[in-house]
Amino acid sequence: MFKKSIAFLLVAFIFLMPSAEAAAPARNVVIMDAKSSHSFLPVRFLNGFDGTRVQWDDAAKRIEITHGSTNITMTLGQKTAVVNGSSVSLQDAPHRDNGIVYVPAQLISQELGYRLTWHQDSNAVTVAANGSSEVLPVVARNNGRAESNPVVNERKTLKVGSRSFNVQMVTVDLMNPKVQLDVVLAGNTPGKVEDLGSIARRSGAAVAINGTFFDAYTNASYKAPYGYILSKGAIKMASPGDQRAMFTYDKNQLPSLISGSAFKTHFEQGRIEGGLQAGPRLVLNGKVSLNVKQEGFKDPKILTGGGARSALGITKDHRLILLTTGGATIPQLAEIMRQAGAYQAMNLDGGASSGLYYNGKYLTTPGRQISNAIVVKVQ
Repeated sequence: MFKKSIAFLLVAFIFLMPSAEAAAPARNVVIMDAKSSHSFLPVRFLNGFDGTRVQWDDAAKRIEITHGSTNITMTLGQKTAVVNGSSVSLQDAPHRDNGIVYVPAQLISQELGYRLTWHQDSNAVTVAANGSSEVLPVVARNNGRAESNPVVNERKTLKVGSRSFNVQMVTVDLMNPKVQLDVVLAGNTPGKVEDLGSIARRSGAAVAINGTFFDAYTNASYKAPYGYILSKGAIKMASPGDQRAMFTYDKNQLPSLISGSAFKTHFEQGRIEGGLQAGPRLVLNGKVSLNVKQEGFKDPKILTGGGARSALGITKDHRLILLTTGGATIPQLAEIMRQAGAYQAMNLDGGASSGLYYNGKYLTTPGRQISNAIVVKVQ
C-alpha cells in the first residue's frame, strides 16, 4: 500500500510539473476558446494556489481538486463534475492543450470563490482568492506555439502616408520558457555609459536595444538617466512624479505598458520585476494613441521632428517587438509600430542612441555610448 501511494504521488507530481517535451509554453497561462470566449485554468497552477490541492489519476484521466471543505472531481472530455458528492453540469469539459491539462475557469471561480479579472491592455487575467493573487497571460486554445527559435529578426519596408520606412525588427516570444528579459545599466551603475554591444555581450544577451533617455550632452562624468529603471525586482533609478509611459514585466515575463502615475501601485503589489520609463506611448489597444502633454513632454518639436528612432511593442499574444528605423516623426513611428503588429507600443530614446543588437552583431549601430538597455537572454 505504501509503495502504491508513493507511485501515485510521483505520477501526480510529474503531471503537475511543466513538461520539457511539450510544445506548449512552460509558463502558466489562461487558455481562451475563441469560439465560446470561455476560459480554462491549468491544474498545475491551481495546485498549491491559496491552499488548493490537486490530484491526478492517470488511468481514469480524473482530476480531484480540494480546497478547504470543497471537493471537485472532473474527468477529461466529460461535461459533468462532482462537487461535494453532487453532480454538476459543465459548459466545457476539461481538456489537454499541448500536453497540459486545463479545467473550466467558470467552475473554479463559482465553487472555490476565485475572482478572475481580465485586463484588456495586457491580455491577462488576475486570479485572486483571499490573500493570494497571480496575474496570468491569456493565450488562444490550441495556439500551436512550438517555435524552435523564440527570437526572429526581420527587415521590412512599411509605408506611412506617402513615405516608406525601412525598419529592423526583432520579435521575441515571451511565452517561450527559454526567454528571460532584463534591464541593464551601463557599467551596472546609474550615470555611466557603455557601448550597446558591450552591454549585450557581458549580459549574455541574444538581443539588446537602447533604453530610456539620459543626459548625453553633459561634459560631466555622470550622465544622468531619466525615468524609472528597474531590474530583478529592485529600483535602480527612481523618478517620482514622472508621468511618461513605462515598459514593465513581471516574474513570468508578462509585459505591460503603464503610465508613470500607476507605477507605485504596481510596484507595491509586487507585479514589476523589471522595466524602464521613456515614452511617449505610441499605440494603445491596437490603435495609434499619442498624448504627449499628458505624459509631460514640453518640447513642441516632439511630434514634428524626424530622426533615428527606437521603439518597443507588445502584441496581443505576448510577443515583444523591438524596432529601429530612421527619419521618422513620433506620429509616423506610432503608425509603423501599429503596422508591425503592436497592440501596445512606446517610444524609446532615439537619435544617436538608437541601436539594435542581435545574434552577436548590430542591426542598427548607435552613434554613441548609451546609459541603459533592454536585453533578451535565451537559455
